[in-house]
Amino acid sequence: MSTLFGNAATGAQSNTTGDLSKDVALTSPPEDGISDLAFSPVSEHLAVSSWDKKVRIYEINDQGQSEGKALFEHEAPVLSCCWSPDGTKVVGAGADKAARMLDIGAGATAAQQVAAHDAPIRCCKMITNPSNSAQPLLVTGSWDKTIKYWDLRQAQPIATVECQERVYTMDVKNKLLVIGTADRYINIINLDNPTTFYKTIQSPLKWQTRVVSCFTDATGFAIGSIEGRCAIQYVEDKDSSSNFSFKCHRESPPNNRDISNIYSVNAISFHPVHGTFSTAGSDGTFHFWDKDAKHRLKGYPSVGGTIPCTAFNRNGNIFAYAISYDWSKGYQHNTPQLPIKVMLHPVNQDEVKPRPGQRRR
Repeated sequence: MSTLFGNAATGAQSNTTGDLSKDVALTSPPEDGISDLAFSPVSEHLAVSSWDKKVRIYEINDQGQSEGKALFEHEAPVLSCCWSPDGTKVVGAGADKAARMLDIGAGATAAQQVAAHDAPIRCCKMITNPSNSAQPLLVTGSWDKTIKYWDLRQAQPIATVECQERVYTMDVKNKLLVIGTADRYINIINLDNPTTFYKTIQSPLKWQTRVVSCFTDATGFAIGSIEGRCAIQYVEDKDSSSNFSFKCHRESPPNNRDISNIYSVNAISFHPVHGTFSTAGSDGTFHFWDKDAKHRLKGYPSVGGTIPCTAFNRNGNIFAYAISYDWSKGYQHNTPQLPIKVMLHPVNQDEVKPRPGQRRR
């Protein structure tokens, strides 16, 4: 077995406390808060979007060393980034109400605007075009309460879908598109019928939705909220008995177990091979979970700052997490002393494998 970042990918850890000692910092990180991380689906390249109005693209080698390869700029903070399915294009979307694309495959050095909304674009995803796989489609979700589908060769969207409220989060896997909005609406779309909601539910969590993330097999999705809870939700009703929620990213002070500090769940990432998943939050910790066994696989100590976003690479042997302010305590807590970095965690397979003997879906 080839090792990653030295010998960290081998050997088992006997308890549920994870090890951060082999984690490597990304070289030349952004200069302001980090909003999104996205790994290429075909290579070891990582896109990072930031409040400093830039999307940066890094190449990562087997030792976890990174090198900046490209960047492009927006006119305001960038809130989301994504890759095309073939790994040749990177898109950023942000507070300038625009999505911009860098065509790496064509050797482009400047980004072109490929989408526009009437309010900031909170999230973007690229999907395979069913009628032309060589021309991916872009999906954007905005605070103008719409999602739009874009053919990158056209100036106008090919379709617009009205949502109930501002779009806060969005994820896609295969034919499943899940959109989380203000007022706790969750819209589910089957991309075979992309302009119609297949199903709309209210989040089973009582407080504001921060993140949705699709299962690896696209049969359902996870929801994270500001109240330190995560929900597991299947698309089809026949699986509703499998739906559940659990508390996470909470802590009790050592001298008073009667109270609990509750933190936002900011990021959920599913492992591409095992289907297990991570949560990360405002408490500065991340954890790996097995949804089918309803069990925490590993929990990690605080990384020294809030975690706004995370991502697994295509093989699941690198877990990237950003450390930067997530605005959970308001603007007055955003001080120049806070860390801004991206860490690369070499994934030990024992950290993310499902528990043996458990039912797998």
